[in-house]
Amino acid sequence: MEINQIMSRKVVTVDIDDDLYAIKHIFDHVDFHHLIVISQHKPVGIISDKNLAQALSPYVGTASENTRDLNLLNKRAHQIMARPLQTITPNQNVAHAISIFNKYNCDCLAVVENQKLVGILSWRDIFQHIEQLYLKKVNQTD
Repeated sequence: MEINQIMSRKVVTVDIDDDLYAIKHIFDHVDFHHLIVISQHKPVGIISDKNLAQALSPYVGTASENTRDLNLLNKRAHQIMARPLQTITPNQNVAHAISIFNKYNCDCLAVVENQKLVGILSWRDIFQHIEQLYLKKVNQTD
């Protein structure tokens, strides 16, 4: 099975110089866990909701927040992004993606074709696909 059959084509990106306030705002309003960081129209890194949580004070957005907590929101994407960005092409197979996940202990891959971002693939996408295949097989035998 090729990556293009299970990857997410809708990818949200942030600029390498976007501040954490903007990134937090995105994560607060979506149900996905990764943003691709772009520099000069090319993908260069990735930020997960976990990366953001580690970079911010737990008091941000609470009655206990202080100026120091709020100043953390001024950090930039490049200061917390994971790099190097692990990539895969859309025509590679799922086994290759799993190999990359295991080798680099990452949760998500940028899907790139001709240096252009065309999708994103998480290990959850693979598990969801496996689940669908299993359920389809089970339903066929019933």
